[in-house]
Amino acid sequence: MAVSLDTLDAAKTSREHGARDLEAQPAPVGATLSAPLPPLPPETPLAMPVQSLKVWSRKDVRKPVVRRPRPWLARIFVFAASIGLTAWGAMEMYRVVSVSGVTALQWALVALFTVNFSWIALAFTSAIVGFLALLRGRRPPPVPTSLKARTVVVMPVYNEATARVFASLQAMYEEIAATGLIQHFDFFILSDSTQPDAWIAEERAFWALRERLGPQARFYYRHRQKNVGRKAGNIEDFVTRWGGAYEHMLVLDADSLMTGACITRLAAAMEADPDAGIIQSLPLIINRNTLFARLQQFAAKIYGPVIATGLAVWSGREGNYWGHNAIIRTKAFADHCGLPHLSGKPPFGGHILSHDFVEAALIRRAGWTVYMLPELDGSYEESPPSLIDLATRDRRWCQGNLQHSRVIGAAGLTWPTRQHFATGIFSYLASPLWLMQLMVGIVLVLQTRYVRPEYFTKEFSLFPAWPRFDAERALQLFGITMAILLAPKLFGLILALVRGSIRRASGGGFRLVVSALIEVIMSALLAPILMVIQSGAVFQIIAGRDTGWNPQRRDDGSIPFRDIVRRHRLQMLLGVVTGVSAFMIAPSLFGWMSPTILGLVLAIPISAASGMLSMGLALKGAGLLLTPEESSPPPIATRANALMAELAASGIDEASAVRAVHDDPVFRSRHETMLPSAPRRKRGEIDRERAVAEAKLLDAESIEDALEWLHPKEAMVVLHDRALLGLLSGLPARQDAVAEGAVAAE
Repeated sequence: MAVSLDTLDAAKTSREHGARDLEAQPAPVGATLSAPLPPLPPETPLAMPVQSLKVWSRKDVRKPVVRRPRPWLARIFVFAASIGLTAWGAMEMYRVVSVSGVTALQWALVALFTVNFSWIALAFTSAIVGFLALLRGRRPPPVPTSLKARTVVVMPVYNEATARVFASLQAMYEEIAATGLIQHFDFFILSDSTQPDAWIAEERAFWALRERLGPQARFYYRHRQKNVGRKAGNIEDFVTRWGGAYEHMLVLDADSLMTGACITRLAAAMEADPDAGIIQSLPLIINRNTLFARLQQFAAKIYGPVIATGLAVWSGREGNYWGHNAIIRTKAFADHCGLPHLSGKPPFGGHILSHDFVEAALIRRAGWTVYMLPELDGSYEESPPSLIDLATRDRRWCQGNLQHSRVIGAAGLTWPTRQHFATGIFSYLASPLWLMQLMVGIVLVLQTRYVRPEYFTKEFSLFPAWPRFDAERALQLFGITMAILLAPKLFGLILALVRGSIRRASGGGFRLVVSALIEVIMSALLAPILMVIQSGAVFQIIAGRDTGWNPQRRDDGSIPFRDIVRRHRLQMLLGVVTGVSAFMIAPSLFGWMSPTILGLVLAIPISAASGMLSMGLALKGAGLLLTPEESSPPPIATRANALMAELAASGIDEASAVRAVHDDPVFRSRHETMLPSAPRRKRGEIDRERAVAEAKLLDAESIEDALEWLHPKEAMVVLHDRALLGLLSGLPARQDAVAEGAVAAE
């Protein structure tokens, strides 16, 4: 029997009234799944006005409550020393090429070398500051025994593995509860998921989490039908609807994990500093087992604190924000961090992708401080499991950082803020600049070997223009450059060796040194591959190609070999052509370029090995690339992994969303209460996907038909529409439909 649109709208309206009545009823204490707490608390809106990048007035800057000196001495050292090193490097390169005059190509080589050298010089001087600060020792603040303000822990998710997300949230809740301060914290899961199975799995996991922890656990869940503004828009939607209820918000990523001590310390630090707008922790990588991920995990633990501490020291309270594992003053964020849309189309226009840098810049412009506490332990994250996964994430970050070229000149920004933007932009421009330097070097050697000098030029000259090099000085400059490049890693290794607890937990001194050598060798092989990948990304963005926003793969596992070949075949071909050409030009050039050539030629096997779980576990079994968090896992990581295994075993992530809603009337009722009130359809306006979904449901004789016929977008429409859910719920299972047909035939 056909059902009219008016009948469906009437059914939908009836369900909407029922849902609103249910939400309006107070939930009794000790409510169970049969009478759950409302999925969302009452809204407490905060205005979040869009900020201007062109107009700014100094009178709008708040005056600090506590005046603190800026770290001028550290800044002078870092930048003066890096400028001095860069000037020395430029002069040495000029002396290398100026044996018999300097040609235009040689000037280009000097310029490219100078720009590239300045990048590693700044990293070197900043690492010195971090190394000295860590040698003196930096103690974390004490764990608080009391708090005053309310903090909300927000977890934005986008088509993530539900078991991982909800296991981490429960583990963090239990950790905070163990501190005795859980009454100061609420938890929000902010879903932007666009896949029906992921969305419904989140809702089912949410209600199951409510049942496990009881009504005293203030967990809430909100799903947006359209992920406008992506993650930044997700956070903005929360702030403008519920932000007024919380003084602070702790922003997480889907792979974040933080101990109760770390979270409460951040909350206490924010309460103790009335000028703090954002306080960033230093997340360490854990739970990684593939070769590539274990390399990143080792580097983050051994070298990361040196680099992060140096940055924290010279940045002072004009630091940066990395988008997660940080606590934010909610009202200040709402007042000053409304992101504008950049004019034009992506990749340089539209939504701001790397929103965290811009939010830090805007809140800092208003007079609030932003700083990092790298000495605060208990902050963790995960990393991409393979080189290809890193490249996928890196492509989005590259576009976001290059987009900052539209923001770096915004009115009112402090110069440390502009430096953060410049550093982020150059972190990706460095790859094409390095590639250009290599190409210019090859052309110069080719010119030296094969191009005959022109003795009779138009301009009078006693000698021909013939590019020559000081080989001995060039070798010395290369050695010093490599030393400066590797120095931050050496600083981190020294600190790990002199600290007995880290040394022992990393397998002992010998294994620690061997692990560092493995990491350096692998980094050298991976560097030219990443250079080509990032150069390609930069060229694509300049050409106007948008990256989109794909969810990050976070599991351990290899990638099909054919996909690896497809992604890296051009890099391998480039390595072969470059190697043959370099050897034909001059064996010395081939030797000089051999690290770059080797990495490119081996791009396919290196990428394949990077995602191998077996290779990573083999090194782990040999006691190599170990970290203290791996030798003695933090209790919260052990608990989260156990919970994740339990949730994964339940099959919640593999279940069909449509079947889950159809088969469970109790869950379907709760799902309907979580849907926003849909605007009434205007006469004459027909939503194509809704009409198709309705037609398929009307034609379906069983739930199996619906499962087979509904495409993902149509399934999303059904799951968002109370009237269509009514049609779905009335579909029998196939065996029931067959039985009914037989009875009718009789």
